[in-house]
Amino acid sequence: MEKTMEDNMKHFRTMYLIGAISTIAVLCGIVLDMMIGSITGGDLTSLPQTAVERFNQLNQNWILGLYNLDFLNLINQIILIPSVFSIYLVHKYDDNGYALLTLILFLIGTTIFITNNTALTMFELSKKYFTAVSAEQRNLIASAGEAMLAKGAHGSLSVFIGFALPTFANILLSHVMIKRRIFSKTTSIFGLVGNILMLLYIILVTFSPSVEKIAILIAMPGGLLVMSWMIMYMLKLLKLSFSEVTSYTT
Repeated sequence: MEKTMEDNMKHFRTMYLIGAISTIAVLCGIVLDMMIGSITGGDLTSLPQTAVERFNQLNQNWILGLYNLDFLNLINQIILIPSVFSIYLVHKYDDNGYALLTLILFLIGTTIFITNNTALTMFELSKKYFTAVSAEQRNLIASAGEAMLAKGAHGSLSVFIGFALPTFANILLSHVMIKRRIFSKTTSIFGLVGNILMLLYIILVTFSPSVEKIAILIAMPGGLLVMSWMIMYMLKLLKLSFSEVTSYTT
């Protein structure tokens, strides 16, 4: 029994460390996203609107083309999975049901986000478009590209769920942190308020695009709070990874 407990503790500490490292990677991705958005202007109306325009951008600058198709957000979302899983493990023996629910919702939302992201499909179609030997082939590829853009368009229900559900899961996760107090109260409140603001931003830009400027004003403090939340829980995960005590003994 003691041997099993000791093995569990080692596995948990390893997962905490992986979760902390994944959080650092995501934070770097968020900073990179902010830098690219600042350089490119971040104006959604200036993005290529048709499939052929997207193909041209991917052909001229594939990195920017993939970025404008939310590929960086996709990578960040996937890398964040070990982080959320490690926070679930922290609370597994204290509040398994609620913590497990947040993990499941996050994974469902992430899966929806991944399946609706069309970045790699559009990249492949762009290659075929420029190697097509006839106008008829290019027209068919362009039509397929338009279908992909419609599938991954901001404002569609599936894309909204892909963005909103993981954010809602983070709100619940912050609530679990408040209840169990393994993480500091400041960490929990930053996560709760920040993710509520980000969910409000997602709702506004999806269903009321005319108030985009107001939504951005909401997203700015929300984003800063979420980043602060991630930094604080990352530091706690690092501390737990080197501790001899796991969540179920605190």
